[in-house]
Amino acid sequence: MQNDNIKHHLHLHFIVLIWGFTAVLGALISLEAIPLVWFRMSLAAASVLIFMLLSGRWQRPNQKSLWKLFFLGLALALHWLTFFGAIKISNVSVTLSVMATGAFFAAFLEPLIFRRPMIWREVVLGLFAVVGLAIIFHATAQYLWGIVLALISAFLSALFSVFNGRLVQENSATTISFFELLFGVLGISIYLLFTQGFTDGFFDLSLSDWSYLLILSTVCTAYAFIASVNLMKWLTPFTLMLTINLEPIYGILLALLVFGDNEYMSGTFYLGAAIILGTVLINAYFKSRSRRKYQQ
Repeated sequence: MQNDNIKHHLHLHFIVLIWGFTAVLGALISLEAIPLVWFRMSLAAASVLIFMLLSGRWQRPNQKSLWKLFFLGLALALHWLTFFGAIKISNVSVTLSVMATGAFFAAFLEPLIFRRPMIWREVVLGLFAVVGLAIIFHATAQYLWGIVLALISAFLSALFSVFNGRLVQENSATTISFFELLFGVLGISIYLLFTQGFTDGFFDLSLSDWSYLLILSTVCTAYAFIASVNLMKWLTPFTLMLTINLEPIYGILLALLVFGDNEYMSGTFYLGAAIILGTVLINAYFKSRSRRKYQQ
């Protein structure tokens, strides 16, 4: 039993490490954000569909959920477009540090959307996160538009997560994942058709780009998502939440390892990033402790 518990914890950290590597792959792939996201979502949707068919988990959502999945699929596509766009015009460290503010966007969005009382502890921690963001901006003002795109991506991620929290009560996580990926691909495809983006060279990618895209879509998207859902059978929500919040830290460390000098930032930047990540981890701890007390 003890060995199984250790195995599940190590597996979770491996999954979070994979998610952190997503940003590094985005920087390694030579494609611009739009084709990059189109290929990622297409290949990931195909991977999830194959898994569903082979495992007998195919499930069609009801009509009401289908419309929600359509709009959330578009939100997911926009989230990844702004995420990879931020990486392309700034770097991995800046993007992941700003993306950590998504937890506080969710903390404010959930009470507004579902008319729940505001938790003032999260408001205070959110203000600390804003201070950290201001320090990052001061230290990396040359990456202004990268910071703006990362903030938009963080907001969309929070919006996406809040609504998915309600949808997962009506549909399986695998079904939600497949249809949101599918609708995201359709949305980008329509845009590319109207802008004549599907040129002769659209599918003419280098071998390295194809390799990175396959890893990004299968390992970092389809596998990581399905495996993380499966781990919920053995690990507590507290463990999951706290560990997943380590993703920006893993991502920044991986970027430093892969890109070296291009990712080294000033001490002021790391102070701002530490404030944001610290407030996210503190918030995750208090939320999980509150849930434990409620369950008791």
